Amino acid sequence: AMKLRLEVCAILLLPVYLLISVYSMLVFIPWYFLTNAKKKKAMAKRLKAKPVSDKPGSPYRSVTHLDSLANINIPGADTLDKLFDHALAKFGKKDCLGTREILSEENEMQPNGKVFKKVKLTILYLTLICTVSRALSKFLLNTDRLGASLGSHVQCMTTLLVKKCFLYSCCPNFRVVTLYATLGEEAVTYGLNECGASYLITSVELLETKLKTALPQVSCLKHIIYVDKKTINKSEYPENVEIHSMQTVEELGAKPENSSVLPSRPVPTDLALVMYTSGSTGRPKGVMMMHKNLIAGMTGQCERIPGLGPKDTYIGYLPLAHVLELTAEISCITYGCRIGYSSPLTLSDQSSKIKKGSKGDCTVLKPTLMAAVPEIMDRIYKNVMSKVQEMNYIQRTLFKIGYDYKLEQIKRGYDAPLCNVLLFKKVKALLGGNVRMMLSGGAPLSPQTQRFMNICFCCPVGQGYGLTETCGAGTITEVADYSTGRVGAPLICCEIKLRDWQEGGYTNKDKPNPRGEIIIGGPNVSMGYFKNEEKTTEEFSVDENGQRWFCTGDIGEFHPDGCLQIIDRKKDLVKLQAGEYVSLGKVEAALKNCPLIDNICAYAKSDQSYVISFVVPNQKKLTALAEQKGISGTWVDICNNPTMEAEILQEIKEVANKMKLERFEIPIKVRLSPEPWTPETGLVTDAFKLKRKELKNHYLNDIERMYGGK
Repeated sequence: AMKLRLEVCAILLLPVYLLISVYSMLVFIPWYFLTNAKKKKAMAKRLKAKPVSDKPGSPYRSVTHLDSLANINIPGADTLDKLFDHALAKFGKKDCLGTREILSEENEMQPNGKVFKKVKLTILYLTLICTVSRALSKFLLNTDRLGASLGSHVQCMTTLLVKKCFLYSCCPNFRVVTLYATLGEEAVTYGLNECGASYLITSVELLETKLKTALPQVSCLKHIIYVDKKTINKSEYPENVEIHSMQTVEELGAKPENSSVLPSRPVPTDLALVMYTSGSTGRPKGVMMMHKNLIAGMTGQCERIPGLGPKDTYIGYLPLAHVLELTAEISCITYGCRIGYSSPLTLSDQSSKIKKGSKGDCTVLKPTLMAAVPEIMDRIYKNVMSKVQEMNYIQRTLFKIGYDYKLEQIKRGYDAPLCNVLLFKKVKALLGGNVRMMLSGGAPLSPQTQRFMNICFCCPVGQGYGLTETCGAGTITEVADYSTGRVGAPLICCEIKLRDWQEGGYTNKDKPNPRGEIIIGGPNVSMGYFKNEEKTTEEFSVDENGQRWFCTGDIGEFHPDGCLQIIDRKKDLVKLQAGEYVSLGKVEAALKNCPLIDNICAYAKSDQSYVISFVVPNQKKLTALAEQKGISGTWVDICNNPTMEAEILQEIKEVANKMKLERFEIPIKVRLSPEPWTPETGLVTDAFKLKRKELKNHYLNDIERMYGGK
């Protein structure tokens, strides 16, 4: 009966296949010429970058800037304050920044017993606030301390405040410092003390959950400014720290006596920002960025986004402590784009914090530009495909036919406009329906997810590669390039060379393509690390022409058209899919305190969202625990028993919490090894240091199993 139903359905679908054939013949030719598809296809296949000389190891540059690198885009705007002046003069009467206010909050019980907080939000409003800079100039007058902005919330007021701090600094010694909230209490405390911040800008939530217990250990801090319209119990905080609401700061800036406060103008070589990033030792490093570094980096980034201008709307939901988000927002303001603020929990109608029947931020804002970490795209991909599986056979088959047809067209460099209208319009509406370009950064994007976004959201997905040390600039794929697994050619502001890494087996003479450690040079390369000359000397260098270079620790491969592919990572530091850095050595050092563990190797993939581990358990203690649980058998049987894996994971979680590891650093799956790791096995060195590559190869099948065979 099932076979008969399938045959009947196949017969019923014959008209669909016929329609596709007729459509291809009748529509393709006029569409091909009207949309200039031939030129776009040629652009995708053209040479995008090449070495500046025939010498092996020569740096690659964009073919449009072989003679010199770009360092400025808008004539005369060589500092951030001049960019803002340009935007104000050209787009001063247009909408600038927007946010949504919470109307109501309520707790909603989920089927699994968990409680989710749901919110109802106002309609988006857009505004340009001009009083904050005057307030800061008065508020921070004569300070010689650094200003700090700690936040993983992207709120309109926080952004504007950060920009005003380094666009209109009130004195030469005032600088902005950004710190990730996810760094952990110890790292945040270290960062605040190292930079000597006397002013801290943050949200009430971060203040209550991340900072309160750390404040007594930060002796330099004198003032805290919180951006929310919430109340706070100041008696719970140290007496030597004054706490102010953003509303208070705004009111101060609005006073007539402060209207005459004039800003101190920076020069291109002035330090604009110290942005803390994660270090392999677990302690964060403050990257020092001059105005000219940021200007150069944004010049390169904006060149890869055609048509950027006042017709665009950008949705911001990534942390402002992330260099990609910060430079994206400054670029948007410079070119007159509107910015609407969101969060991953309120992004779409289906987001976990949006009350049923309410609209998500994308539906209200209808953005045209969006930056997204792969984890967000993967989440959308899984949600849509799970709904496809719930369709009946005919609906599911129609979707698959359209999906496969458009996939073939994209691979050829073409499109399928009829499919866009009939099949993918509802999917596009998840992000507002107007997205014309998405930029993926922070971690590698899987080819399956990239193709899904291309097909269902009907827009190019540009993969970018850059680091905090290079002001977020390195490479971005061009909009016409629909290839997967690559991050594009060098931006016009920088050049990239590959340095041989003999230990890993990567050289410039490799066939078919040169491979090696990625070194980025150009005016976008930052000054180095704040108060860390040793690390600066180790990772930065200056050539005979005075150009700065940064050693990324990533391994890359240049394709014949000049596009770069990231193929490996030299360091133990791994960036997870959502952009969090995990120091594998730090995790291992913490978890070796576990009584049940003799040795451990943490492992993570950049296209995944969690850490896994391989463990050599303590045979005596684990055998005793197995007896308590009523589990018998050989040592191999005990190590392969799922119950014992669960016991090890529970022990790992408890020790990790005691050692104050962050949630994303804790391994959530484990493989127990009955055999110890000795130099004879080839899995450790003579000094018993882990050989990560050998361990990865040894446990390859287990890695695929623990990551679900993705």
